[in-house]
Amino acid sequence: MKRVLVLLLGVVLFLGLAPARAWAQDQADEDVSAATASTGSTSASPAASTITSSATGTSSDAHEHALATQAAAAAVAQRLAQEHARQPDLLEHLVDLILQVFHMPTAGNTPAHYAVSLLFLITALLARRIVTGIIFVQLKKLAERTETTLDDKLFPALEAPTAAFVTVTGIFAALKVLKLPPDADLLIDSGATVAFALAIFWWLWRGLDAVLDHAHEIARHKDLGIAGFMPWIKKTLFTAFVVIGLLLTLKSLGFHVETWLAGLGIGGLAFALAAQDTLANVFGAIVVAADQPFKVGEAVKIGGNIGIIEDIGLRSTRIRLLDKSLMVIPNKTVASETITNFSRFTRRRTEQVIGLTYDTTPDQMTAVVDDLRKLLTTHAEVDAASVMVYFRDFNSSSLDIWVVYEMPNADFLRGMQTRQQLNLAIMRVIADRGLSMAFPTQTIQLDGPIARQLAGRSTPGS
Repeated sequence: MKRVLVLLLGVVLFLGLAPARAWAQDQADEDVSAATASTGSTSASPAASTITSSATGTSSDAHEHALATQAAAAAVAQRLAQEHARQPDLLEHLVDLILQVFHMPTAGNTPAHYAVSLLFLITALLARRIVTGIIFVQLKKLAERTETTLDDKLFPALEAPTAAFVTVTGIFAALKVLKLPPDADLLIDSGATVAFALAIFWWLWRGLDAVLDHAHEIARHKDLGIAGFMPWIKKTLFTAFVVIGLLLTLKSLGFHVETWLAGLGIGGLAFALAAQDTLANVFGAIVVAADQPFKVGEAVKIGGNIGIIEDIGLRSTRIRLLDKSLMVIPNKTVASETITNFSRFTRRRTEQVIGLTYDTTPDQMTAVVDDLRKLLTTHAEVDAASVMVYFRDFNSSSLDIWVVYEMPNADFLRGMQTRQQLNLAIMRVIADRGLSMAFPTQTIQLDGPIARQLAGRSTPGS
């Protein structure tokens, strides 16, 4: 439905602009023809005067008269060109068509002109009331029955700009009914250009703002990383929108925007060279927004720094480190560093080595390995398929049992609680078997005559 309305609006504008352009072109052609005819007649007149003057013997006076006549003709042609340099716009052409329908003269200000001007103002106020009190009320009710929430934001956002556009149209239509001096007409044309540009760009920005807010809401609902970048994306688009709107408005007023842009290009190059670090940080922010390696609230390691992301800005990223200090890292550094995100584990994996003393017998080792494997595979927080328990190594001071298991839940605190429960349970299994965990020890054995002599001296009563 919206596409159909846009298509119909485009057709109406095309049909309205085409007669205006044709009428303006016909008027310009007629004016040029009139100026040419006037110049030709004045040029013929001096020729005839020259012939007559030659017959009477006053050729010098005739030559001066011819020059004066040509100058007057040039002034007339220039005046005609100035009068028709201002071409009527679409609104003025439509007003003239309405006046012709009512058989009203297009020149002069009669009481009927003032009455029609007042009628335009009243019609604009009534149309504004209809737009805000009827049309948009029905659109809002229609939006409440749809599944999407975009139209719930879009219609209220477009209501005020649409009402302003209707009001501006009525005001300037009323002014164009009256035939004012050329200077006043030029002033009104400039005011109409600025007013319509503001209304249109306001309407477009309010619509874009509603779409961006809807996208931000969806990003937050789906927990997307781009949600943290939406505020500065919105500010950047608003700045670009204002600059483009200002340039187009100045262009429509007749200013040479190309010359300004050329000068700004040279100044922009010097500014870019002076602010290359800032631009590098901006591009770094764009890279972070595109890759989305982290978001606010996640625990990350950037380079050698571990902490919680507090803010992602256009120039830098703020991290609250483990000692609760705040670190600000430029975005160009963030984009070039290796990033480890501790908040995006798919599961938690634990690997341990449990050392028993060397007085453990083979039967005891077999039994304790079976007990540990049964303990891990039956625990609710452990993936049974991931459990591996084996007597792996003869270490220098211990018999090592290799234990590996995974927890499907990636939550850090929950994983630590589960790991503590399992560690306590492992200690109980070893204690129930009458075994002991090994710790680094060293045994020194002394033998030989000197050792026996020393041992004999230490014997009581020797």
